[in-house]
Amino acid sequence: MLASSVALAVAVSSSAAADGGHEQTQDAMDAVVRRGDAPGLLGQAEDGGGVWHGEAGVADRESGRPRLPGERFRIGSITKTFVATVLLQLEAERKVKLDDAVEKWLPGLVRGQGHNGRRITLRQLLNHTSGIYDFTVAPAFRRQLFGPAFLDRRYDRHAPAELVRAAMAHPPDFPPGTGWRYSNTNYVLAGLVVEVVTGRPYAEEIRNRVIDPLGLRDTSLPGESTGIPGRHGRAYSSLPGDTRTEGSRTEGSRTDADGTRTVHDVTALNPAIAGASGEMISSTGDLITFLRALLDGRLLPPRQLRAMTTTVPTADTTPYERYGLGLRARELSCGTVVWGHDGTIHGSAALAMATRDTAHSAAFHANGDWSVTEDELLEAEFCG
Repeated sequence: MLASSVALAVAVSSSAAADGGHEQTQDAMDAVVRRGDAPGLLGQAEDGGGVWHGEAGVADRESGRPRLPGERFRIGSITKTFVATVLLQLEAERKVKLDDAVEKWLPGLVRGQGHNGRRITLRQLLNHTSGIYDFTVAPAFRRQLFGPAFLDRRYDRHAPAELVRAAMAHPPDFPPGTGWRYSNTNYVLAGLVVEVVTGRPYAEEIRNRVIDPLGLRDTSLPGESTGIPGRHGRAYSSLPGDTRTEGSRTEGSRTDADGTRTVHDVTALNPAIAGASGEMISSTGDLITFLRALLDGRLLPPRQLRAMTTTVPTADTTPYERYGLGLRARELSCGTVVWGHDGTIHGSAALAMATRDTAHSAAFHANGDWSVTEDELLEAEFCG
């Protein structure tokens, strides 16, 4: 089944591929699909030549329907940039300080196994220098999140405090401020801080402060709603570690031609498993609008934007990447530095990046979660 889908996918790339000087980006997207690294891709870019849309592959492996501009999808950790923006707006309103201790706002929550909320600041949550253990790597959660058990547990409810408790059962990665490690727990806590400071759900604050003012019609915080509203494709996951063969697959799954990867349709799920660290839904157009508004100062005063774009080195992953407050800064091979975030959740891998002056921006989405292709797409778009 997959072989026929991939053959169709390669044949249905964007008719606008030759427009606007984005041929190399379209070629990169086609190559990703041809290799089987994703069932389908969406791309959108804005620069001096206007707006460009690219599509490759399929939105639905069963019907072979191609991907279409304007489709909505889960954006995973790009949610973090929205949460950080709201917390910085609150800081600009003098309702909170970046160097406040987490304990001040969430007393007693960050404790256990050496964690101490009195020694961790809100700034350290936002730039991942807190040392707080990431709940998504806890063995019990990994089995539930990323193995075959997810298919039976995908609709489970998860309160933010439950996610934090899962992290507190493990020692911190390092003392606060002495290292860097990406932790989804940091942003679950940041979402809780927003709620304590404002007295309202963080989702409501994001809608009122960012989504509605910018007119982001495709962007939403679904809470515990399991579907994706509006036009969207299917989402496919390999659930790492699941190497069952076609003969033992569950309903809605398909196996790659070599029999080594069982791919499941995971379009429907309860995004509360990610909460403020990754629950949101959006589109390529909305992501570009949001990122440009953020970087050009429409959402934050200058002091808060400087704080957001003040970066620390990341760990030993990519030496050309640094992290601010909910923003990544990545230097590409051609010397161009792009700002934004990536996000992965079951069946969905999203990416939104722009130059600091917002003159060139791009967003991409893959409806599969088993391969990382963002470097390839960014190099093609910003350096090609």
